[in-house]
Amino acid sequence: MKKLLALSAIAAGFAAPAMAAEEVNVYSYRQPFLVEPMFNEFTKETGIKVNVKFAKKGLAEKLQQEGEYSPADVVLTTDISRLAELTDKDVVQAVESDVINANVPAQYRDKENEWFALTLRTRNVYSSKDRVGKLGEDFNYADLANPEYKGKICTRSGKHPYNVSLVSSMIAHHGEAETKAWLEGVKSNLARKPQGNDRGQVKAIKEGLCDVSLGNSYYLGKMVNDKEQKEWADAVYINFPNQKSEGTHVNVSGMAMAKYAPNQENALKLMEFLTDTTAQQMYAEVNYEYPVKEGVKRSELVESWGDYKADTVSLDDIAGYHNAAIKLLDEVKFDL
Repeated sequence: MKKLLALSAIAAGFAAPAMAAEEVNVYSYRQPFLVEPMFNEFTKETGIKVNVKFAKKGLAEKLQQEGEYSPADVVLTTDISRLAELTDKDVVQAVESDVINANVPAQYRDKENEWFALTLRTRNVYSSKDRVGKLGEDFNYADLANPEYKGKICTRSGKHPYNVSLVSSMIAHHGEAETKAWLEGVKSNLARKPQGNDRGQVKAIKEGLCDVSLGNSYYLGKMVNDKEQKEWADAVYINFPNQKSEGTHVNVSGMAMAKYAPNQENALKLMEFLTDTTAQQMYAEVNYEYPVKEGVKRSELVESWGDYKADTVSLDDIAGYHNAAIKLLDEVKFDL
């Protein structure tokens, strides 16, 4: 029975054999258009073939179910909460690499070296050019609870990982009581029930349904380069909150080595490659994300948004407040 389970797990994940000497198997939440060019470059440089299983959800559960028979070597995911889930479910392993540690600042990797950031994305506030204008350097996330924004805020679900991470960072800085009061204030200022995605909120600003919204930075780049969405992007300013306090909340996309990786040597080579200059530059140009490796040039569009002060609280610490953030969102009935 165990052999049958192992074979079925491999067949479900990859068409190619998982144990081939010069291959590496990846489970990925990241989209094909972004990662496949990097994998092709990696194969060109090393001769190691990359097999990929793409998914929108459920990778941690899949790894749990497959256990020691899993073909996965490397897991690519978005958001600190999804990275923390991998460690919480004990489906990844620690990785020791001088190359990775040199490329990824300590703030953006797990304290036990079980996950590492690959790119950075800020959690911004977008504002209507016509009705609000550019928000100043004094603007903070806390201001979203102020009466002046009554009926003017749009956001996706509070329980989306991007917003959960922001709430977690608020708890890290201000404690649960103050964060709960903030959530209640933001909820009372919503123009509509939380819905859609980050780009949908910018569309709502363009349509006059609200004046400000929460959204990740790279979505602006995507909208600018989409014929149908460019007019949405042109209707807003991108703002970096908390510039005179703790700094703008930064989230990540990241990677981890699967607990039972059958091709550990190749997996390590791929992980090191993804943190180094070639792949980091590709991330920056293709998806408008901030490279995690210092010194790698941002895309011209991202550079035009200007510099920002980043929150320095460890993402590992933020991940520790995930459950508390969910609890507060439930208590204030944020999405209802």
